[in-house]
Amino acid sequence: MKVTNKKSGFHYVSGFLLIFGAVGLAQAAPQFSPQEIERGAYVAKVGDCIACHAVQGGKPFAGGFPMPLPVGTIYSSNITPDPTYGIGKYSFEDFDRAVRHGVAPGGKYLYPAMPYPSYAKVTPEDMKALYAYFMQGVKPVAQPNKPPTMIWPLTIRWPLAIWNWMYVSEDHVYRPDPKQSAQWNRGAYLTEGLGHCGACHTPRGIGMQEKALSANGSDGSLFLSGAKIESWYARNLRGNDVGGLGNWSVADIVQLLKTGRNSSGAAVGSMTEVIHHSSQYWTDADLEAVAIYLKSLPADPNKPKAPQPVAPVPQPDLHSAGSLAYAQYCAVCHQNDGAGAAGVFPAMAGNPTVESRDALNLIHVILAGGKTAEVKGVHPFTMPAFAGVLSDQQVADIATFVRSGWGNSGAAVSASEVAKVRSDIAKTH
Repeated sequence: MKVTNKKSGFHYVSGFLLIFGAVGLAQAAPQFSPQEIERGAYVAKVGDCIACHAVQGGKPFAGGFPMPLPVGTIYSSNITPDPTYGIGKYSFEDFDRAVRHGVAPGGKYLYPAMPYPSYAKVTPEDMKALYAYFMQGVKPVAQPNKPPTMIWPLTIRWPLAIWNWMYVSEDHVYRPDPKQSAQWNRGAYLTEGLGHCGACHTPRGIGMQEKALSANGSDGSLFLSGAKIESWYARNLRGNDVGGLGNWSVADIVQLLKTGRNSSGAAVGSMTEVIHHSSQYWTDADLEAVAIYLKSLPADPNKPKAPQPVAPVPQPDLHSAGSLAYAQYCAVCHQNDGAGAAGVFPAMAGNPTVESRDALNLIHVILAGGKTAEVKGVHPFTMPAFAGVLSDQQVADIATFVRSGWGNSGAAVSASEVAKVRSDIAKTH
């Protein structure tokens, strides 16, 4: 098993980060049907539990994954059915309260690094299936949980009750919108609930809360409008043409979620882990439902719009420092015309990562390299890291060149921006 997710703190996109405390009372183990367990295994895939509850080379769901915060480090917990160190003594009510409300048995509040504000929307049927899977479909592992490294009084958890009161609805299981189709509602349920897409793609407020948990309400236009996560930028998933999904078709979205790439580019950063552990296993029907829901979200009015086309499209300056560095380090894969190689190397022309208002991901990939999602039947490709080869100014020159060439409309990148990303990467590696 390979687990390489590096997300941390409040910004976790993938997984059930259940920081469980005391266990519930002992009880007779319930029995579940093979169908319930199988359904629960699928729910766990959609929820991407494994991404956070395992470490490289460790046992599935045994926990121990470190999440550094400004005030210390917390570790994911053991959610195998081990009765001593895991959740083997949890009743269904214990399990439901922890997952959907962030409160472990004994009244111990969970850190909101686990996205229970999103999981609160999970239906009772899916919760029961998930419980069945973890009780009888997962092997118990007798591995103790690691305590957080934070110092007192930061280890006191009762203030989290105030956080929950301020930012989390007590009980809001997803309720279908009667004005929408069953397919749209399925997509909304997966996006807002189990898939917890907003945990990464929605900006956060002063209390580190997601500013919107759905597209409804007064702040609904902020839902999935993009957000910074450490040294990455989780892109805007709304209908904007620049940096959003306005130019993507339903099929484009489905292809990216299933394979990690499409004609517009490839997934980067933590999204490759989401695809590796989770979305590649979703049914085609669920992927299409999510795509239909995302395509229904209007453009964020605060994000840039596509520029009006001009004729002819100006050609890039092939004698600039950026063009020369691009020719030396990038063109062999991405081609001189920025077209890339279909299904292999992403195009630079029209690439939403390249054109995004925030150049963070582009800078990050140039410095640290990257690898396409590991998907069954699809060969992954790796981009080398250039942090030890290129100076901040050279990276800025290349980024500026590709962001303005071949009709792209991204703003210039400065050496100071690159230096900041380089420093952030160093802190998380």
